[in-house]
Amino acid sequence: MVTLRGERHRHNGRRAFFGGRGGVVTTLLLCALLFFGSATASVGDRLPEFRECVEVCKGENCVGPDQTPIPLIHRLLLWTCPAECDYTCQHIITSRRLASVPPEPVVQFHGKWPFRRVLGVQEPASVVFSAGNLWAHYDGLHNKILAKIPASYGVRPFYVVLAYISMAAWFFSVVFHTRDFRVTEQLDYFGAGASVLYSLYYTPIRLWRLDLPTANRRSLLRVWTAVCLLMYVCHVAYLKLWTWDYTYNMAANVACGSVQNALWSWFSWRRYRKNRRAWATWPGIVVAWVLMSMSLELLDFPPVWGTFDAHSLWHLGTIAPTVLWYNFLVKDAQDDMAGSQRLKA
Repeated sequence: MVTLRGERHRHNGRRAFFGGRGGVVTTLLLCALLFFGSATASVGDRLPEFRECVEVCKGENCVGPDQTPIPLIHRLLLWTCPAECDYTCQHIITSRRLASVPPEPVVQFHGKWPFRRVLGVQEPASVVFSAGNLWAHYDGLHNKILAKIPASYGVRPFYVVLAYISMAAWFFSVVFHTRDFRVTEQLDYFGAGASVLYSLYYTPIRLWRLDLPTANRRSLLRVWTAVCLLMYVCHVAYLKLWTWDYTYNMAANVACGSVQNALWSWFSWRRYRKNRRAWATWPGIVVAWVLMSMSLELLDFPPVWGTFDAHSLWHLGTIAPTVLWYNFLVKDAQDDMAGSQRLKA
């Protein structure tokens, strides 16, 4: 499956998605052609009333011996007095805009909607739903892959690594949505990139059983592994050492995800034609489900009740297909092994 990881990045950009020899070339070309894009300030950042509010707040609360105390839970999450002022002024300005006649639209500040934090957590809904995805992969590993796929099945180790990389990626997502700092953003993006690329990596290994101990397959597996490792190293190096390019990051993830989606859709159609079993359609269902959920990222809107925005609902929408995906991997492995046993007999 394409482990769709579409994280919101700043300034209304998006970086999504899932994770063939021709597909590798296509992905590399797309990634090379899409090194462009830059971030700009949000509308809210440029509002004179917002800037004035922040300066007044800091002058009254953040200097001198009588600074306004910050609650312990906020201090534990590294909220500072200036950051508290920034958060407070976002909601003051947003309330004024909504109360005006006619109401003015809600705008973003620092590339994000003005969320209502809970216990110091910046985006509580995204945190909860990211944790839900983390659970889905944990459950898939322990109650599906390890419990129901025999250790003798050659693709099983790749599924185990998939689960661990995905859990790490969603953990970084939880951390990032809890508190947005440069380092948490980078961990989130690099984790998501690893998850997406690994999803693309293991797909041809399963589809063409590159794990089987034949000379040609082993050679292809080594080459494919080297290509994917090189792609990830170049991806991280470009973002970290050259420029933190949100548009490129999104394009690279979309390219990898599109290739994987196409491969699994083809595999699902071919497998169903062969055995006419309902579970063979599950990859196609997962792809369609994720693509529909992904539309939320394109229809961005201010958070409802200050909590539920399109991005958080997108995270909610990826939990169920992840559960279905691990169920498919089990069914597929069992059927694949049964077919091998029949051929031997």
